[in-house]
Amino acid sequence: MTDPVVLAVLVAASAGALVLGFVARGLIANQAVKAAGEKAARIVAEARAQQKELILQAKDEQVELQRRMEEESRARRNELAGLERRLQQRDEQLDQRTDVLAERDRKLTGRERELDDQRDQLAQARSEHLAALERVSGMSIAEAKSILLEQVREEAEHDAVRLTRSIERSARETAEEKARDVVVTAIQRVMVDHTAEMTVTVVPIPSDEMKGRIIGREGRNIRALEQATGIDLIIDDTPESVLVSGFDPVRREVARLALTKLIQDGRIHPGRIEEVVAKARAEVETAIRQAGEQAVYETGVPGLPPEIIRLLGRLRYRTSFGQNVLRHVTETAGLAAVIAAEVGADVGIAKLGGLLHDIGKAVDHEVEGPHAAIGADIARKHKLPDRVVNAIAAHHQEVEYTCIESPIVQIADAISASRPGARGETVATYVKRLEDLQAIAESFTGVERSFAVQAGREVRIIVRPEEIDDIAQTRLAREIVQKIEESLTYPGQIKVTVIRETRAVEYAK
Repeated sequence: MTDPVVLAVLVAASAGALVLGFVARGLIANQAVKAAGEKAARIVAEARAQQKELILQAKDEQVELQRRMEEESRARRNELAGLERRLQQRDEQLDQRTDVLAERDRKLTGRERELDDQRDQLAQARSEHLAALERVSGMSIAEAKSILLEQVREEAEHDAVRLTRSIERSARETAEEKARDVVVTAIQRVMVDHTAEMTVTVVPIPSDEMKGRIIGREGRNIRALEQATGIDLIIDDTPESVLVSGFDPVRREVARLALTKLIQDGRIHPGRIEEVVAKARAEVETAIRQAGEQAVYETGVPGLPPEIIRLLGRLRYRTSFGQNVLRHVTETAGLAAVIAAEVGADVGIAKLGGLLHDIGKAVDHEVEGPHAAIGADIARKHKLPDRVVNAIAAHHQEVEYTCIESPIVQIADAISASRPGARGETVATYVKRLEDLQAIAESFTGVERSFAVQAGREVRIIVRPEEIDDIAQTRLAREIVQKIEESLTYPGQIKVTVIRETRAVEYAK
């Protein structure tokens, strides 16, 4: 058992400890409260100091803001005052301008009244003047107006004719100058002989006795020769000559060559005729091939099919109006190449089209149709370029142009065919063309006389001046040109000159 004294001591010690703890805690709490109060006092003091400082700063900022607002208000008032002054000045200027405009309107109104009065006076004076003119002239206003309109119309027509002539002259000078340069350049660069080789169809014989030997007993020799060559021999009274006649120029050349060999050899009988004709045909074929190759070489168009070259060689024995066709196509090729180079077209296509444009004439005796269409079919068959085919087919305007080289070939063809000395013409045809020219010119009213000059390349027409005036003169020239183009076929061009002459003749006595 525990001692009560000890227990009591322990209880008393515990109670004392508790009392001491409470006392110590109270002291500690008092000290903490005192420290907190002091800290709170310091914080309140600092806050009051900051509050005073903030109040002072706010008062300073308020003063500064009031000062700025007063300055801005003062500047705004000054600006508004300036604007008011300028507006006042502008109002004064507008008032002055309004007064000036009002004064001007008053003057214009007065001027308009004066103009109205003057118009009325002019109208009255015009009416009086017209009435006086009617009394003096004996014509009404409508009649006088009709006369004036007629005069104005005539003057306008004369002015129009003068203007038309001026424009035509200017365009003609420009176009002719350019065309002349191109054509002259082409002709100068492609110089050929003016005289063309003609196909010989007359075979000379040493004596008339040879005619009998050519005919043979009962005509067997001449029949054998005609059968072997496919041509006709005409033996008539013409001394020392035999005429070879046939539509095929190659056959005609074979017959001429064979007959010449037979005459030189002297042995003429059917067996010998067949042998000589075979040799002559071989020689002609060789000459044809060589002529075609020479033409291709001269024009500088390599790579053509052998059949095309052969057909070109056949043109050596073909003529057109006395002009050798092979010479004509080579000349046309050169002209077409030069013109194409001048205008910027394809020189190769133009040259080839010019060389082959008359290729159809080599077989036109064997194939029906125009030679241009035949030539185009030949070129198409040998797969030549489409532009070359069109140049061949269109050089007589039988089909439409599809490229610029086609009209170039046609122009070159016309230049080669129409140059002086290129083609021959019979006297009867020449005279008939001149007579037709003069007849066409004299068929128009007002024509007194007409003269075809310069080998039919110009027709000069003299008109009666009392029937044909200047305007009708120009119109007459155009109508005659149109009728010549519709009625005649001719190489090159024909110049139509209408001459109107008025003469005043007096006699001194």
